[in-house]
Amino acid sequence: MQSVELLLDPATDAAVRAEWAALASAGLPSQAHHRGESNAPHVSVAVADGFPEAGEDALVTSARDLPFPVRLGPPVLLGGRRLVLARLVVVDRSLLDLHAAVATALTGATGPSPHTAPGRWVPHVTLARGIPADALTSALGVLRGDDGAVPELTGRAVELRRWDSEARRAWAVQPS
Repeated sequence: MQSVELLLDPATDAAVRAEWAALASAGLPSQAHHRGESNAPHVSVAVADGFPEAGEDALVTSARDLPFPVRLGPPVLLGGRRLVLARLVVVDRSLLDLHAAVATALTGATGPSPHTAPGRWVPHVTLARGIPADALTSALGVLRGDDGAVPELTGRAVELRRWDSEARRAWAVQPS
């Protein structure tokens, strides 16, 4: 699997990691349990079995508009083989433009994920994978602020990163 991921500024990254830690401290599934060095709060922008070589250079152009503001909104539950608890990313023009540029750069990818295709993409930051349905109330309780609501996080999207799961390596997409 290959992916293009949008990374967050240090303060927003730390806020998400604090949510991971709070979930883990409560004995709940959490991304904090994933100890890989590449594990970081991120938004998956594109996922495929393989990307065309020409796409690497085109991705550099996609990264030129970074950084830009980003808002992490309410929690959402995503289905699939395992339930995923995540924060929705509030969509704005900058995010949609980046997504479209990445999709264009990676035209011809092999085995593209339908979940990151234009028109089907739900941008989010994962908090926990494999969360049992009966633990959702507890998880939401951990995330709620003093007022009973899950506070929105505001920050900046600062970097595009590539991840290659076969080579087990990640690298920044650097604009020239």
